[in-house]
Amino acid sequence: MTEYRVGVLGGTFDPVHLGHLIIAEEVRQKLGLQEVLFMPAGQPWLKGEKDISAVEHRLEMVILATASDPYLNVSTIELENAEPTYSIDTIIEMRAGLGAGAKIYFIVGFDALAELHLWKEPKRLVEMCQVVAVRRPGHGGFDLRSLDSAIPGASERIMIVDVPQIDISATDIRRRVAQRISIKYLVPEVVETYIAANRLYVEGRSEN
Repeated sequence: MTEYRVGVLGGTFDPVHLGHLIIAEEVRQKLGLQEVLFMPAGQPWLKGEKDISAVEHRLEMVILATASDPYLNVSTIELENAEPTYSIDTIIEMRAGLGAGAKIYFIVGFDALAELHLWKEPKRLVEMCQVVAVRRPGHGGFDLRSLDSAIPGASERIMIVDVPQIDISATDIRRRVAQRISIKYLVPEVVETYIAANRLYVEGRSEN
């Protein structure tokens, strides 16, 4: 039976941008994945106090951004839970749904990797899926071995994949929109249009 190799790229995607799409495509090609699932977070516990746009907007932007690529799809598994979500619970549920013939490649940035020891059951997480770490601008010097004291053997179970260092951040995109600065070429054109049509991120917004 051929192993089904699926990448999972989670995030708030507020908004999804070209940096996310580049990461997904680079990891997909380099690791020979059949598909990459974009998985918008419902209420991520590590960002519990931050103002996050409404689920329907973040989901729709991801759907629009991935629609033209047959290798990119969207998972709503974390949006179906009203409570803060934990990656280990999501991976357990995904493994059950995908079956024994699938291998999950859980894609994280170096910024998230530095907080891996704070996650729920991190040791179990790295045992249940292949964690794939990608360098992000400003986080290139992380030492995997620093995780071993809190998560024994973690450095041996995490794969690093180099991707183009495109310094695009959702925080900066939101700031630019609020200040009426162009976000052209930072997000897909369909996402730019959606943000404008729904007046997302503008000062005094009421839509989300």
